[in-house]
Amino acid sequence: MDETIDWLRGRPYYDAQVETHRTLPGRDGDFCEVDLEPRLESALAQRGIENLYRHQADAIEAVRKGENVVVATPTASGKSLAYTVPAFERAMDHGGRTLYLAPQNALINDQDETLSDLARDLGFGSRVSVEQYTGRLSRSEKRAVRDRRPTVVLSNPDMLHYALLPHAHRLWDWFFRGLETVVLDEVHEYRGVFGSHVALVLRRLRRLCDRFDADPQFVCCSATIGNPVEHAANVTGTPADSFRLVDEDVSDTGPTHWLLWNPPEYENPEAGSTGRRKSNHAETKRLFADLVSKGHQTLTFTRARQAAEQWAMESAKELRERGRGDLAPDVTAYQAALKNDRRKEIEEGLNDGEVRGVWSTNALELGVDIGGLDAVLLDGYPGTRIAAFQQAGRAGRGDDPSLVALVAGEDQLDQYLVANPEDFFAGDPERAVVNPDNDQLLPDHVLSAARETWLSPEDGDYFGEGFPDLVADLEAGGLLERRTTDEGVRWTYDGEESPQHEMNLRSIDDREVELLDRRNGDTIASLPFEDALNDAHPGAIYHHQGQSYEVVDLDLGKQVAELSPTWADYHTKVLHEKEITVEEDLREKHLSTREDVPVRFADVTMRKRITGFERRDPTGETLGRESLDLPEVSLRTKALYFTVPRDVEDAMRAAGDFNGGIHAAEHGMISLFPLELLCDRGDIGGLSTPMHPHTGRSTIFVYDGYPGGVGLVREGYETVEDLMANTAEMIGSCDCDSAGGCPACVQSPHCGNANDPLDKEQARFLLEELTDAETDDVAG
Repeated sequence: MDETIDWLRGRPYYDAQVETHRTLPGRDGDFCEVDLEPRLESALAQRGIENLYRHQADAIEAVRKGENVVVATPTASGKSLAYTVPAFERAMDHGGRTLYLAPQNALINDQDETLSDLARDLGFGSRVSVEQYTGRLSRSEKRAVRDRRPTVVLSNPDMLHYALLPHAHRLWDWFFRGLETVVLDEVHEYRGVFGSHVALVLRRLRRLCDRFDADPQFVCCSATIGNPVEHAANVTGTPADSFRLVDEDVSDTGPTHWLLWNPPEYENPEAGSTGRRKSNHAETKRLFADLVSKGHQTLTFTRARQAAEQWAMESAKELRERGRGDLAPDVTAYQAALKNDRRKEIEEGLNDGEVRGVWSTNALELGVDIGGLDAVLLDGYPGTRIAAFQQAGRAGRGDDPSLVALVAGEDQLDQYLVANPEDFFAGDPERAVVNPDNDQLLPDHVLSAARETWLSPEDGDYFGEGFPDLVADLEAGGLLERRTTDEGVRWTYDGEESPQHEMNLRSIDDREVELLDRRNGDTIASLPFEDALNDAHPGAIYHHQGQSYEVVDLDLGKQVAELSPTWADYHTKVLHEKEITVEEDLREKHLSTREDVPVRFADVTMRKRITGFERRDPTGETLGRESLDLPEVSLRTKALYFTVPRDVEDAMRAAGDFNGGIHAAEHGMISLFPLELLCDRGDIGGLSTPMHPHTGRSTIFVYDGYPGGVGLVREGYETVEDLMANTAEMIGSCDCDSAGGCPACVQSPHCGNANDPLDKEQARFLLEELTDAETDDVAG
């Protein structure tokens, strides 16, 4: 790979973009002997697995001892054997059953193929049978799975919620009575509103198992996160001290060459240093074309499905312009909105080498088997170190060297990490958070539990301290019926509809908008309702599988958008207005450095309305604006907020743009949330206002972007002083000369006001005053 890197440095466009070249050394595997059932040992040996890595052996022994286990090791470290061996052993010995849950059906398909092949090689009479049970099966296929009574069932949390738990006593009693092992693959993916839903589904699962006198162990597989045991305990609802942590990866691997690649700044001598850099997308596209044309099978990860589609199309065009049109058909985009057969086709193409290059969203980040690739490009920092290293783990075949390049974007996290590579390579991994106490999710899950089997006062052990009050409210609302039996008080579900089917575990709004090609009426994709407001409004440019479209009509009543092909060479970005109402203050504390500044954690309602959109050229420059008339959306969530002290506000107003200062401080604080927590900056929202009716003062809000809150801002509230100080340091270290800052300090790609107004120096002054740090007197 050194030769390839030298070649990249010698390309005509190269202008010292490589900020850091770090080689992470390979290693020889540390193996350990494990006693296995002879037939299983033979079947694994046929696959070249004659010894297990020590971390695999440690996990297997812990499961054998009856412990819950968290295996938190990188991609391609062989985590699957940690649950496969115990699951197969228990099935072979006494018919013990295993439930495997994954967040994506692609993972289930992959495991089905691998485990079914292994089970067949055990020979007749092993009692190991593997079946998947997902929503893609027909009714007759689902019935056939139940009739075959497999010992290993592969499913997802959605099917557990919709199909298994509601019919536990009638159709699945044979399974739950014998359930001994529950596998949660990619458990770090269970966060946000989805993770909070899953945490409650698993509490319902444990409750049902208890009624069947079953007590399954949990085996959780995770990326390397900062709190694997705490997170597994929160998701499963089991004590943290019941888990054994296995987090030392001793698998063999080749060296990985990491490049931190920073696009050059725009040259503008008259403006000084603007902090603006050339497009990371365009830089990544050139690198991608270089590597593919040089014969390296390359996977590029980008943040949005539209970016994946657009830049796969641009990369194929680049190859044709270079005279490598033979490679252009072997380049494609991969994202979750594709049809199942197309995704499978791409996965197989990566495996057999027919596909030479892919632009993908994080849909390929998880453990789907696509073989080992020569190179992985990260088109912008993916938001967390965990995601970066998960994606990088897709590169490498055996002990061959591999190349990973992170092409930095303009924003704060990208530029911070490029400037501080040790924080990237050696920093603490982010923590995952989930909130099973979410008061907007709990009622429906308690109703679902009551429909699955009667409730009792003891179910507070599963649903928390507020369970008695919640049951009383549901009873008063006519949804639960109280009965007194010899065993005590019981509640049963008294509604007409299935509460399980009233919930979608993965989205805030179940509504979807179909995107239609106006030429023929064909559906090319579908989007969740709120995503459609952002991406499929009239005038929006939408990219799909190599074709650009313009949205010509959006009918929200019929939930369809009509699109026409276009050759437009610009993209669009929405503008919005929002307001926040404080419903209830939940906690309050004062800054240790400013007793006159309370910081509050509150229940709030955020209301947002999209007012228009901008057309922007490939460099990000605004070409024009248009207004839109779209409906308001609201979000009941949690927020932290604080007011600006009078003396600080007076000083800021005397010096310049006060509104720009508080707006910039809000942006900066939001941008640093992902340094500590496993989230995207888009998961956090904010509002700064010179006068808020609840406080009667200038106020800065930072809110959780999920209904009811999922713990992100709760964690931010606990460490708010560190967050303020770190934000002040980040702003102060940016050397841009613009009063309005730049994407590396206070400008935000999610700002609904087009980053206007902003004042970086006023923001730094404010945050340093609040944290009692030394500061230049920007306020005059």
